[in-house]
Amino acid sequence: MARIRRPGFSDFEKEEIWRGWKSGETLRSIGRGLGRRSSHVRMLVAANGGFIPAARRRSTRALSRVEREEISRAIAAGHSMRTITSSLERAPSTVSRQIARHGGREAYRADAADRAAWNCARRAKPSRLASHGRLRAAVVKKLRLQWSPEQISGWLKEEYPDALDMQISHETIYRSLFIQA
Repeated sequence: MARIRRPGFSDFEKEEIWRGWKSGETLRSIGRGLGRRSSHVRMLVAANGGFIPAARRRSTRALSRVEREEISRAIAAGHSMRTITSSLERAPSTVSRQIARHGGREAYRADAADRAAWNCARRAKPSRLASHGRLRAAVVKKLRLQWSPEQISGWLKEEYPDALDMQISHETIYRSLFIQA
């Protein structure tokens, strides 16, 4: 059986789609110009509500590519964690988490760490209720009994004290209800 693929567009193709859309071209002519199906172009336009999405940019609080390079060089030179953090003027916990998350002192590579961080920062991420069936079933069961999200959250903490994957905040439940509505 053939596998169905979601249409992926390169950055250049996306720019061309939005340029054409903004200038009033039809989806069919945009697709024809790119050698793509108009239905794929329509999916991209519809997913963004017909508005050109804002360009992705890094948070000022996140480590930059330059800081990751400095961490990599300092590790290679054998510097201590405190020396690295003082030169970057970052909290030791930030740098140690960065190193641990991306292979430890032995395997840390700035380029790979930067790529992974950029990919992890993508939005929108699936909610915990969407990706965790057992948790979702428990929440839905209590909602059908007309429990409030605060009650459900408190009950889950008492019912599953050692299973963090079965606990969720009431804000997350409210957010899921709002999105569904």
